[in-house]
Amino acid sequence: MAAARELHTLWQEFYGPNAGYIMELYEQYLRDPASIDEASRRLFEQWGPPPNDLATEDGPSPVTISDASLEIIRRGTELARNIREYGHLQAHLNPLANRVPSSPLLRLETYGLTPEQLQQVPAKSLWPNCPPTLKTGWDAIEELFKLYTGTVAYEFSHVHNVEERQWLIDYVESHRIQLPLSPVDKRTILRRLIAVDQFEKFLHHTFPGQKRFSIEGTDAMVPMLDRLIHLTATTTPIRNVVIGMAHRGRLNVLAHILGKPYADIFAEFHSAPNKDLVPSAGSAGINFGWTGDVKYHLGARKIMQESNMVEMRLALANNPSHLEFVDPVVEGMARALQDSRQRPGAPVQDVDRALAVLIHGDASFPGEGVVSETLNLSRLAAYNTGGTVHIIANNFLGFTTEPDQGRSTLYASDLAKGFEIPIVHVNGDDIEACLGVIEMAHAYRQAFHKDFLIDLVGYRRWGHNEGDDPSVTQPVLYHAVASHPVPWQVYAKRLEDEGMITEEAVNEIIQAIQDDLRSIYQKLTRGEITLTPRGNLPEEPANPSPAPVSRELLNDINQELLRRPKGFQLYPKLEKILAKRQDALTTPRGVDWALAETLAMGTILADGIPIRMTGQDSERGTFSQRHLVLHDVQTGEKFSPLEHLSHARASFLVANSPLSETAVLGFEYGYSTQAPDTLVFWEAQYGDFANVGQVLFDQFIAPGRAKWLQSSGLVMLLPHGYEGQGPEHSSARLERFLQLSADENWRVTIPTSAAQYFHLLRSQAAWLKERPRPLVVLTPKSLLRNPLAASDVTELVQGQFQPLYPLPVSDPSQVTRLVLTAGKIGIEIAQALKEQDPDAKWIALARVEQLYPFPSKELDALVASLPHLEEVYWVQEEPQNMGAWTYIATTLQYNVKGLPLKYVGRQPHSAPAEGFAQHHAIEQDRIIHEAISR
Repeated sequence: MAAARELHTLWQEFYGPNAGYIMELYEQYLRDPASIDEASRRLFEQWGPPPNDLATEDGPSPVTISDASLEIIRRGTELARNIREYGHLQAHLNPLANRVPSSPLLRLETYGLTPEQLQQVPAKSLWPNCPPTLKTGWDAIEELFKLYTGTVAYEFSHVHNVEERQWLIDYVESHRIQLPLSPVDKRTILRRLIAVDQFEKFLHHTFPGQKRFSIEGTDAMVPMLDRLIHLTATTTPIRNVVIGMAHRGRLNVLAHILGKPYADIFAEFHSAPNKDLVPSAGSAGINFGWTGDVKYHLGARKIMQESNMVEMRLALANNPSHLEFVDPVVEGMARALQDSRQRPGAPVQDVDRALAVLIHGDASFPGEGVVSETLNLSRLAAYNTGGTVHIIANNFLGFTTEPDQGRSTLYASDLAKGFEIPIVHVNGDDIEACLGVIEMAHAYRQAFHKDFLIDLVGYRRWGHNEGDDPSVTQPVLYHAVASHPVPWQVYAKRLEDEGMITEEAVNEIIQAIQDDLRSIYQKLTRGEITLTPRGNLPEEPANPSPAPVSRELLNDINQELLRRPKGFQLYPKLEKILAKRQDALTTPRGVDWALAETLAMGTILADGIPIRMTGQDSERGTFSQRHLVLHDVQTGEKFSPLEHLSHARASFLVANSPLSETAVLGFEYGYSTQAPDTLVFWEAQYGDFANVGQVLFDQFIAPGRAKWLQSSGLVMLLPHGYEGQGPEHSSARLERFLQLSADENWRVTIPTSAAQYFHLLRSQAAWLKERPRPLVVLTPKSLLRNPLAASDVTELVQGQFQPLYPLPVSDPSQVTRLVLTAGKIGIEIAQALKEQDPDAKWIALARVEQLYPFPSKELDALVASLPHLEEVYWVQEEPQNMGAWTYIATTLQYNVKGLPLKYVGRQPHSAPAEGFAQHHAIEQDRIIHEAISR
C-alpha cells in the first residue's frame, strides 16, 4: 500500500499543462514504447498507469513539483543519456596523458544545469534503477560520470538488440567491473606484471639490438589472458582456447601463457645455432624441406591443469609478418574444434568446445581489410565460432605512423561498430580495471555467444622493433614514455598506498625473478639445459592409393542422390537435368564432371571421412553444375542429398561463402590444420579470384609445413580455362602456384576428365592420414559439359589418378612429335586433330594432369616408348610469361634428353587474356593448328 501511495504521489507532482504533457507522453508510450526516450520509458514502467484523480487544468492537485523542476528532470535525463553514450569522449584512457579531455556533450552548462539545480530533483527521476544510496539528481549524475568517464569507457549504442544492450548497461551500472580482489590476488597480479617486465628487460640487456617486439606498455595483456583462461576453465565446458596475435608481446605470451621455457626462447636469440632446433646440413629435416621461422612468428601448444584439475588445451597460432591474416585462420581452427563430424548429416557444432581469442594492433585493425572480412564471418552459420574475444593492443602507432595518418576513425576499434560488437576501452595502467573488463568480455560471450572487443590503451616503450629509435619520428611522445613508470610500478604504488605490500617485498620479487632468468641463461650457455626440440618433418610413406570402389556402391549412391523428401518440388528445369543422372552409370560416357565429383564425395563419406566445402555459390556451383543443395520451389526449403546417404559414416557440409576470398580461404586453411581427418574444400568463384587470397597462399598454405611443421590437406578448386570471357575470368594464375612449389609442399593439378577428377579427390582423401598435403585443382568451366570430358562408370571403378595422361597411339615407332599440354587446350587439340587428320600417326598427345610434383618417371617412360621422337611441343592457352611455360622449360630439360622443346601459345602479355571474344577465337585457333601442323 505504501508503494502504491508513493507512485500515486509521483503522478500527482504533475499538474496543469505538465499533466497534459505527461499524459500525452504516457499515451504515446502505450502505443509504442520504443517511440519515447529510454528514461521516460523506465519511469512509466516503474510508475504504472496514472490514478483516476490525476490533476488536469480543470482540477489542480497540491503542487509538489514546479515547471522548473520538470525542466531540470528533462535536461538531466538528456545529460544522463549522453553520459552513457558519450562518456568515452571524456574518459581517462591514455596512460601518458595528464589531462582528461573535455566534451561539450558532457558539460552541465550545455544543458543549462548546475549541481544545485540537480540537487532539487530525486535521483530516480534521472536514473530509475540507481542504487538506493543515491538521493538527488546530482548524486546520480556524479555516479554516472564515475562509471562512464573513468579509466574504463564504453560504446554500446550501436548494439541494436535491446536485450544485449540492457545487459551491457546493467553490467556497468551494477559495478561488476570493479572486481572483489583479495590481498593475495592483488599480490599475485603484481608478481605476474613484474615477471612480464623483467623478462623483457632481461632480453633487452642480454641480446641488445635484437628484434623481439616487446609487450612493454601493454603489459596488462598477460594477466588479462590469465584471467580469461582461468574463467573459461572454471565456469564453462570449454577446454580449448585458440589465440591469434601478431609480433608485439608474442614472446611474453609464449613464455607466460603458453609456458614455452625461457631457455628455448634464449636459445633462439643466441648466435650459436642449436642442433636440436636447427637441423644440420644434409639432415632429414633439410632434405624434407624444414626451414623454420623467426622466433616472433612461431606458435605453440600447451596442455595445462587449472586449479580444479580441469585440463585446458591452449594454442597460439603461427603467424607471419602479415599481421591480421592469422585472424580467419584462428577462427577456422576454433570452428574445427567445435564441430562434431563423426556422424552422417551436417556436423554438429558446440560453441562451448573452443574459444577464439584475437589480439590485434591498433594500426592493423582498421588498416587491413582481412579484419573486416573476418568480423563478417562471425554470425554466419558456416563460420561462426560462438563469440570471439578481441583485444586491441593499442600503442597509438603503426611503425612510425600516427593515428591521424593511419585511420579515418576516432578510435582504432570503430570498425567493430558496423558488426554491432560491444566495445570497451580501458587504460592499460589500471590493471584491476583491465581484469574487470576481460571478465565482462567473457560473461557477454557466454551469455550471447557473440564477439566482444576490448581496446587496451597503452603505449610502446621502444620503437617498432628494438633496433629503432622512435624519438626521431615521435620526440614528444617518447619523452613522455621515457618518464612514465612501467605498469607494475603503477600497480605497486597503488598496493603500497592500500597497505597491501611493502617496497621491500616488491624488491624481493624483482630479485627472485632476475635470479631465475640469470640462472637459466647461464645454464644454457654452459650446455646444462636440454632444449625442447622443434622437430623435423617426418619421413613419409609413398603416395597412398585409395581402395577401389565397387560399381554397386556407385549405383546405390547415385540412386540416393536422386531421392528427395515426399512432396519436395524442384524447379522444373533442374528436375530434367537431374533426371538425366538416373541412367548416367549405364550410359556410355554418361558420368559428367559434376556427377563424378558428387559420387567421389559420396564414396569418401562412405569411407568415414568428413567433408566440408565452402565458396562463393558452391552449393549450386558457379556454372550451375553441382546442385548439392536443392530448393523446394513452393516453400524454399533446402535439402542436401549428401547429408542423407545411408552409406555415409561421417558428416557433410556445403555452404555458400560471403563475397570474400581472403578470410574464407584463411578460415578453411585453419579448419584443415585442426581437423586433419576432414577433407576440406575451398572453391573460388573463378580461379583468378584467388588473387585476393595471395597472402594466404604465400605465407600460410605453401610454406606452412616447412616453416612451422604444420600440415594441411586443404583442397582449393580454381576454375580455369580460356573461353573468351576476358582477362578476369580466364586464368587461375597457374604460374604463381608453380612458383611456390618446392619440397613437395603440395600438389598442383589440372584434371581433364570426370574420372581423373573422381580419382584425384579420392586420392586426396587417402593422403589425409599418411601424407597430408594441400591440393590445388584448376577445375574446368566449358569442360564441365563437354562430352569429351565425360567418363564411363568403368573408369571410376577401375584405375587411379594419372599425373600424366597420354592419348593412345596406333604405332609408336612412327611418332616424331610429342605435344604436351595441361588443361582444356589438350582436349581441343585432340578434337581438332581428329577432325583434321584422324589417322595421323606422326604425332602423340599427352596431358600433364599433375604439374607439381612433376610426373618425371611417367614422362621418361612415354619418351622412351617413342623411339623416333624428334621434337617436343609445349602448348598452352596462357601468355608465354604466364601459365606453366617457365616452369616446364626448366623442368623438361631433364626428361626430353636433348630433344628440341618448342613453345606454342600466346605471346607475353601483361593481361592474362584477350578482352574480346573474336580476338580470343582467332588466337585459340592459331595455337591449336600450330600445334598439329607439320
